[in-house]
Amino acid sequence: MSKRDYYEVLGVAKGADDKDIKKAYKRLAMKFHPDRTQGDKGMEEKFKEVQEAYEVLSDEQKRAAYDRFGHAGVDPSRGGGGGYGGGAGAGDFGDIFGDVFGDIFGGGGGRRGQSRAQRGSDLRYNLELNLEEAVKGKSVDIKVPTYVNCDSCDGSGAKKGTSAKSCPTCHGAGQVTMRQGFFAVQQTCPTCSGRGKIIPEPCSKCHGEGRVEKTKTLSVKIPAGVDTGDRIRLTGEGEAGMHGAPAGDLYVQVNVKPHPIFQRDGNNLYCDVPLSFATAALGGEIAVPTLDGRIKLKIPAETQTEKMFRLRGKGVQSVRGGGVGDLVCKVVIETPVNLSDKQKELLRQLDESMAGESEAKHRPKSKGFFDGVKKFFDDLTG
Repeated sequence: MSKRDYYEVLGVAKGADDKDIKKAYKRLAMKFHPDRTQGDKGMEEKFKEVQEAYEVLSDEQKRAAYDRFGHAGVDPSRGGGGGYGGGAGAGDFGDIFGDVFGDIFGGGGGRRGQSRAQRGSDLRYNLELNLEEAVKGKSVDIKVPTYVNCDSCDGSGAKKGTSAKSCPTCHGAGQVTMRQGFFAVQQTCPTCSGRGKIIPEPCSKCHGEGRVEKTKTLSVKIPAGVDTGDRIRLTGEGEAGMHGAPAGDLYVQVNVKPHPIFQRDGNNLYCDVPLSFATAALGGEIAVPTLDGRIKLKIPAETQTEKMFRLRGKGVQSVRGGGVGDLVCKVVIETPVNLSDKQKELLRQLDESMAGESEAKHRPKSKGFFDGVKKFFDDLTG
């Protein structure tokens, strides 16, 4: 029997966010949980199906694999096959009701009486670099608007000279117990919002939050070899948590601007080099650019347009290590323009001087092309 689509199982759209997926799971888990369905095997199978769907869709990597490859992209044996007492996301019936009633009554904090300080949010800063900066690395100063610990109360949220006190409602547990028939349900304490403490005299500067808004200036060292999409993590430089909770992290997202000469692909650099008709035919030396300056490139006689020349070690060393890449130069032969009458006459004389000789001697590609065209039409006409 084929498996149902996980989104269909939870009753959510494919583009649903984590909050909607979790909400749908809670609703269905309560409906089909074996503790509530009194041993109904059909309901128990539906509960396992809901568990399996939630385990995949609540995990970012598993969900991406499922969206791309369907059931073949994930391991279904790790879902609800181990009974409702095990497996990720199952828990006991009290946990499910605790989460749901916590949401209903404005909670959603900790579980089982544990109050947890809310860590500050992570931040992202988009940093644009030119190619030279990305390849060689540099230190940059960035300005980040964020929350920092209040210096007046040292992040506690309490007025200087005072301190937080144990919550009289939950007695420091952060949660209270609510009776629903024969169920004992835990919910986040409405008085202290799960902290377990209250602040009788809030700090006048931060109004009891323990943090204030500020624009920080940070010096960020960009390692050599970074590329678009790379992230630099600055631990603890995100938003400060409320009431002295740990700060989040700052992620510096790198974007390398297009370069007027070079294109980067991994560790290699590529560029187009214009070449005169005469140099291509007779050979010679030309100057080509690198990130370290100009170097000489020897062009052999009879070079054709779009021929590639590889300059070893003139590319990029990736931030992830390994050898230095190469610079690949593609020559593009330019047709002369704005010719004088004398120059035009010289070109006619050159063309006429080659006309009486075998075409293959001077234009090998042209001969091969026209031989192919002739064969094509001969085959076409029978």
